[in-house]
Amino acid sequence: MRILRLLAIHLRLALSGALAYRADFLIHLFESLLEFGTGLGGLALVFSHTQTLGGWSAPEVVALTGVFFIVGGAVRFAVQPAMESLIESVRDGTLDFTLVKPVDSQVLVGLKRFEIWKLVDVLMGLAVLAVALWKLGAAVGLGDALRFAVALAAGGAIVYSFWLMLATLSFWFVRVENILVIFQSLYEAGRWPVNLYPGWLRFLLTFLVPVAFATTVPAEALSGRIGWEKILLSLGVAAGMLVLSRLFWKIGSRHYSGASA
Repeated sequence: MRILRLLAIHLRLALSGALAYRADFLIHLFESLLEFGTGLGGLALVFSHTQTLGGWSAPEVVALTGVFFIVGGAVRFAVQPAMESLIESVRDGTLDFTLVKPVDSQVLVGLKRFEIWKLVDVLMGLAVLAVALWKLGAAVGLGDALRFAVALAAGGAIVYSFWLMLATLSFWFVRVENILVIFQSLYEAGRWPVNLYPGWLRFLLTFLVPVAFATTVPAEALSGRIGWEKILLSLGVAAGMLVLSRLFWKIGSRHYSGASA
């Protein structure tokens, strides 16, 4: 309950800050619409020349695009701002104020900052996903929807854990912003099915930089392309990543010297 209260407080503060600068909403809306239109325009161009893409139909790729926007928007709404704030606080020593509070420091870091207007991307992703579901129609059953929900939650946990481990590197290497930029660039590959890429890149996007678990696997679950075996694999990877990132955080925070060092 304490964590939920803290979440509500930080969300309220983030909303108040966002409403104070409403022009940011219009700017972000324009950027999101531009990215949205470019992405769907690219899909329309590709499927004007073919019926399938690597075995994926047009509605299935549209569903993948929706998942791509949902996960990307959620990352930019909560995960990326918090991790960037963590890196800044390690560099300037203000993480002291987080570590001395009587709440788990990892939880507090995760609630540090929210970018409310980034939820526009999530809403756009949901709209695209709804269109894809309408196109897929009866092909999507209750089991597919359940596998999709589980895979999406697992993918979100994997991406959060990966971002946390990258940001935790700031305890040893002060400036790690470039690493975060590299992840953002690789995430762009997630707007297409990973089976389209060469084997080495498919392995990279699945196990080293877990983009596939965040986008392709949920889209595959929704279209009935995979069974529970792969969903359980996603859950296993998510559990392992959460444990690993927790251990990484514990070890890294012990190396934090503080502002007084």
